[in-house]
Amino acid sequence: MDDAQTPFRPEARNPRGFGDRRARDLRAERAIVQAVAEVYEAYGFEALDTPAFEYADALGKFLPDSDRPNEGVFAMQDDDEQWMALRYDLTAPLARFAAQTWETLPKPFRRYAYGPVWRNEKPGPGRFREFIQCDADTVGSARPEADAEIIAMAVQGLEAAGLPRGQAVVKINNRKLLNGLLSAAGVSSEGQKLAVLRAVDKLDRLGPNGVRLLLGEGRLDESGDFTKGAGLSAKGIEAVIAFTAAGRGSRTETLDAIATVIGGSAEGDEGLKELQAIGVALGGLGVGEDRALFDPSIVRGLEYYTGPVFEAEALVEDAAGKRVSFGSIGGGGRYDDLVARFTGERTPATGFSFGVSRLAATLRAAGRSPGGEARGPVVIIAFSQDDMAEYFKLAGDLRGAGIPAEVYLGASGMKAQMKYADRRGAPAVVMMGGDELAAGTVTIKDLDQGRALAGQVSDNAAWKSERPGQATVPRGEMVAFIQRIVAGK
Repeated sequence: MDDAQTPFRPEARNPRGFGDRRARDLRAERAIVQAVAEVYEAYGFEALDTPAFEYADALGKFLPDSDRPNEGVFAMQDDDEQWMALRYDLTAPLARFAAQTWETLPKPFRRYAYGPVWRNEKPGPGRFREFIQCDADTVGSARPEADAEIIAMAVQGLEAAGLPRGQAVVKINNRKLLNGLLSAAGVSSEGQKLAVLRAVDKLDRLGPNGVRLLLGEGRLDESGDFTKGAGLSAKGIEAVIAFTAAGRGSRTETLDAIATVIGGSAEGDEGLKELQAIGVALGGLGVGEDRALFDPSIVRGLEYYTGPVFEAEALVEDAAGKRVSFGSIGGGGRYDDLVARFTGERTPATGFSFGVSRLAATLRAAGRSPGGEARGPVVIIAFSQDDMAEYFKLAGDLRGAGIPAEVYLGASGMKAQMKYADRRGAPAVVMMGGDELAAGTVTIKDLDQGRALAGQVSDNAAWKSERPGQATVPRGEMVAFIQRIVAGK
């Protein structure tokens, strides 16, 4: 056969930044979402699901370049020539939904949502183009207590998902504090303010000295690329660094330290007042300073935050028992200008979001398995085509008792079938050959016990003769016997 006749065979590969998820990952994600959703619903938040696609112009600030709607998002042009894009996150769809249905909604509107989001960005280690987010937001309340409630739910949600108390902390700041500091320093340009925010947001990665460079003339990184700085004076740079270092042991002490640094600016005082109200509300909600603290170094990267901002950090013990930070696992804040893009009227809103897959990975790294280990079904060994109906009856009996079961439907022999059951993570296999059929019995092999005993038997002949974890029982007792295996008894 020449090249012209050779059939095309595409390479089996994932698109970059998109991953496959098997049972373990899916079970973990479902368990996390279910646990967090129960917390949100306990606070009176309702579930909302919006379409995967939104019109590109509705994404607004979420688009890196409005003139190129396929940059940053995955977009397509509809037959009416309007650009649609896969949702970049779950907040922009909420803003659109609130603006579209505001007259019919209870106000404030409290909703939570979860689902996949897509970002047309360069993928890398731990950076995907598709991932699952889970959000909770309140739209229509300007009270600082609404921010406190979101923070309290974030704390409790993360704990319910599997991070015990003390292993997750929410750090809180207010954009108005930094705005007040910059105004006092004579910084009025929005571009310069944004450059300062971006510089401070890199504090945990670059440290104070690296941020100093970005606040000043700029910084040359290890690759040789130069990032232009914010152009602050030396005095302004040190004021910003002092502000970010104003965190103290308690929320009250931190506010006192910040008040000293920002020098009584009007916007800064407003930010302090909001944080004070949040602190009081958190106390009433039972959220202590080991679970939520004020940290002036938190700014959050997105431009649309208008007031309080918060970021959740995981602090877990590694295999050696050392407490280490796994970095940010979620965040949010107040965004009072987002709905106004549609309505022209400022509508207060606040929310929190976390990446479900990232949280699942953090829990696994901490030695936890959200959702438990993925277990396969009980496998019915298929000895003879003539007896397939009997095998299916056995599987039906197990399923009727709530035990997942399957009949092996491959074409391999006994040894391969046992290997298949082991690879599936089956708790047991059921064997019913001619002898068992005639006697009205089944032979059950407890694979969990067999795996546990395998390391204790060194002689292969003894292993075969002892048949660990294997028993023959009357067919009518099969379900009860396997129930005990599944229960670990």
